[in-house]
Amino acid sequence: MSPNEPVLHPIAIADLRPTQITVGMHEVMQKREHLRKLTGERSGDFLGTHMIPTVIGPKGRHYLTDNHHLARAMLDENVPKVLVTVLNDLSRLSKVSFWRYLDNRALCHPYDAAGQRVTFDDIPTSVAKLTDDPYRSLAGNLRHVGGYSKDMTPFSEFLWADFLRTRIKRKSIEADFDSALQKSLKLAKSDDANFLPGWCGLDPIG
Repeated sequence: MSPNEPVLHPIAIADLRPTQITVGMHEVMQKREHLRKLTGERSGDFLGTHMIPTVIGPKGRHYLTDNHHLARAMLDENVPKVLVTVLNDLSRLSKVSFWRYLDNRALCHPYDAAGQRVTFDDIPTSVAKLTDDPYRSLAGNLRHVGGYSKDMTPFSEFLWADFLRTRIKRKSIEADFDSALQKSLKLAKSDDANFLPGWCGLDPIG
């Protein structure tokens, strides 16, 4: 199947399989709020243009390769189906070979909410079972406020989340997200972050 000729399928969101363990629930809620504001034709336009990329894995199941936050937001807002773009058909692979293939090509992220590597069996079997990593929310919002630029590095937001994980206490994020975001912005503009994807340089005012 050529990636230049995507095949579109309406798939039940409840049937989609994740390829990561966590999402940032703060970011999921933001997407839910956006979905609620869409009505009528605007809602149809949004769903028609936001197609989720998948690969077909064992037993013909669709596995997400991106947009886990959007898929979870749609599920929580009772959107029944979504269009998916099938990037590759890997259904002939065994379960072990399938996950190794994804892992070797940075198409899965088997890391838990503490940033620790776990087994492929720990990846949930449904979008509904994705767990919260507040640092992922912080990293996602950090990019939106100019902390770093969009980068093609796979799972770049998780790399930023791990950077913040060792510098900001989780309780601080849960107590005052906006304050934690401002602290994150200062950290993102420091030289300590210069190895991360999308780093925008030092803060000119220090």
